[in-house]
Amino acid sequence: MSGDDDRKSELAREHKERQKQRTGAQAAEQSSRARRNTFIGAGVAVVVVAGGIFAATTLASTDGGETASAASTPSASASSLLPTELPSTAPPKKAGSVTCTYKRDDTVPNKFVGLPGKKPNLKLKTMTVSTNHGDVVIEVDANATPCSVNSMAFLAKKHFYDNTKCHRLVTPETAGLFLLQCGDPLAKADGKNPTDGQGTAGYVYGDEAVGVMPYGRGVVFLTQPQDAAGQNSSQFAISLSDENAQIEPQYSVLGVVKSGLEIIEKVAENGVTVNPDDVTGDGGSTAPKTPIVIKSVTVK
Repeated sequence: MSGDDDRKSELAREHKERQKQRTGAQAAEQSSRARRNTFIGAGVAVVVVAGGIFAATTLASTDGGETASAASTPSASASSLLPTELPSTAPPKKAGSVTCTYKRDDTVPNKFVGLPGKKPNLKLKTMTVSTNHGDVVIEVDANATPCSVNSMAFLAKKHFYDNTKCHRLVTPETAGLFLLQCGDPLAKADGKNPTDGQGTAGYVYGDEAVGVMPYGRGVVFLTQPQDAAGQNSSQFAISLSDENAQIEPQYSVLGVVKSGLEIIEKVAENGVTVNPDDVTGDGGSTAPKTPIVIKSVTVK
């Protein structure tokens, strides 16, 4: 074999090796993204209890089945009153002084209906989530979280949330917390779909009002991958216990529930269905045994 042929063979081997390395890197990145984004479904995974820290785990039935025990009634330490104040900043922002940035992201399962406008409406005050069990009315704070409220209003007008299922009910038995999570447009919430909790609106945007108030009972906040920042999209959680106030400040506060929280609490009494085929096995797929279906969302 001539020297030129040897050089060509060497270059071919190097090219093949680079391709192999790129393929491996891409596979690792895809795996990493899958895990990060499934934490949208299991992002609230560390709780402080009795002065100690423990990692939340999923409770599976002893026979390997799909069901878990019913949710317990909120403890006596949980307040029966909803928050009365929003996290609004002072002085009020002026219209036109805020510009929102939304970035397309198709690295995870998504339902893309476009990008919200850059100029938010600071006069929006109420987000009504109409479900198959009744309405949950949330007082939003466009002054504190203008881009978050703007995103919700955009998705609502696009009917993004219509006929979607709340995919994750976290109970003290399953993860030491008590909250409902919704907003994955592709979720089946049937205990079988392995990617429940990964779906988004196909774009992400920055954090707002993080740490301005604890995630106590009635507080509504956006969810994103654990330890991530600026990865907000369509998913949100409704806190059902003041004990959630122990959650580390990481998530943008959207507002507070003014009515309808008892609807979710009633459904929670029926317990959850654990998905044993969750793609990462991190407990992100624990759907309500009694489905909660969002019929529509209105922001005004």
